[in-house]
Amino acid sequence: MMKKGTKRIMGIMAAILLSGTLAGCGNASSSNKGNEAGKTIKIGVNMELSGSAAAYGNAQKQGIQLAVDQINQKGGIKVDGKKKKVQLVVRDNKTNSSEATSVAAKLVNNDKVVAVVGPATTNAGTAAIPNMTKAAVPQVSPSATDPNYTLDKDGKVQPYVFRACYQNNFQGKTGASFTENNLHAKRAVILADKSSDYGTGLTEAFKKNYKGKVVMTQYFQEGDKDFNAALTQLKSKKFDAIYVPGYYSEIGLIIKQARQMGIKQPIVGTDGMADPKLAQIAGNKNANNVYYTTPFSAKTATDDTQVQNFMLAFKNKFHTTAPTFSALSYDSVYMIKQAIEKENSTNSVKIATGLAHLKNFNGVTGKTTIDKEHNPQKPIAVEQLTDGKVTKAYAIK
Repeated sequence: MMKKGTKRIMGIMAAILLSGTLAGCGNASSSNKGNEAGKTIKIGVNMELSGSAAAYGNAQKQGIQLAVDQINQKGGIKVDGKKKKVQLVVRDNKTNSSEATSVAAKLVNNDKVVAVVGPATTNAGTAAIPNMTKAAVPQVSPSATDPNYTLDKDGKVQPYVFRACYQNNFQGKTGASFTENNLHAKRAVILADKSSDYGTGLTEAFKKNYKGKVVMTQYFQEGDKDFNAALTQLKSKKFDAIYVPGYYSEIGLIIKQARQMGIKQPIVGTDGMADPKLAQIAGNKNANNVYYTTPFSAKTATDDTQVQNFMLAFKNKFHTTAPTFSALSYDSVYMIKQAIEKENSTNSVKIATGLAHLKNFNGVTGKTTIDKEHNPQKPIAVEQLTDGKVTKAYAIK
């Protein structure tokens, strides 16, 4: 997931101008030695807790809180033979790039955190990068999926930027493979979100990898409510499946209106659909024969004790089933913990080094290794909805 709202270039430029770090924002100052933990290890949360991406952000906040509670219940994170408790500093970026920039500055300069989880979206995450880099403090986004998120404008790796989720090109390729091989769809139509690089990037990846025929492509904008005109045009074509890269807020309505129109073919989407609100919007009776790619599914790990323990703990704490984004943020905290313990240091520069060298990290979203561009190499799955519930999942290799 994730680029929500404003265009990427506008978001980045606004962030840079507001941050006051236009010069040399790609590299940390040679004189900046980063932040160091005091009596507690302060981990910041720069998250979309209000605004258009609030559902994702609040789900991630829950995963973060559960991870920190568990770590602290066991005494904390071990450094120099002693354990230190984790202290969360949570700030709301309001799904706004300018606010994400401001939040990043407050977390690293005022709160003196040594690492940050978030933001959830690529736009907000990109906006935060200059201030994080200037302070030499790493940020781990649970869900920023744009391929260029961890790279600067020259294609060089951002030293303090990491993520816990896979990239859109991998997700789009998986969607194409699943549509062709599992659903045996030889002809597909696409209805995609053109207001973000998330939707357009996934569309491009799907088209590049799909060996069947894409007979029509239609687009919509974030915030659209009526999709009947586009669906009527698609319905006139001969096709076996619909590919819908976008977010649950719009895709839920697309599913509802497509089914009400009599379109019964499989609907295949992306991790932006991995939220219970999708079925609430679509209506359970309409959310059938629906599939989406996801980095986490408890259905594919029924014999995995770690996953089952996570699901149980989450249910006990929050009285609901853990969604994908909670699992990703939960792993993000534990990635930071492993980096601290591996480097035996709470210095933010050392933590970034530990994250860059993370190998075979056993998370609830699968075994993860960070590659040279700070992207995780990890498994992917496809979940199936029947009557609005996840009834089956496919482990894709």
